[in-house]
Amino acid sequence: MAQKDTEIIVKSDAEVTIVETVQPKIENLIYVIRGKQVMIDSDLAMLYQVETSALNRAVKRNIKRFPEDFQFQLTEEEYDFLRCQIGISKANTENKADGRGGRRYLPYVFTE
Repeated sequence: MAQKDTEIIVKSDAEVTIVETVQPKIENLIYVIRGKQVMIDSDLAMLYQVETSALNRAVKRNIKRFPEDFQFQLTEEEYDFLRCQIGISKANTENKADGRGGRRYLPYVFTE
């Protein structure tokens, strides 16, 4: 369940705007896969406020800077199991130009 943070913005003495943002708890984004605590690339990208593909490209570009077991790609079986556990499903394709939705590749997970 997501945690709501409330931010109060005072524009002037007479005008106050209350903005609620939904922030997931980091503990809820950590899974145990292959005996390691990991975060899925899309969740990590959300926390850093970047696209998942940009995160994965940046890691691949700088892979020598990270330990060998820093990142690994899930198998199809692991991904199917994870989808069942946390309710990941294919995205709505009504407004998608290519008619797809969802992921095209198996996700990467990060250990640190």
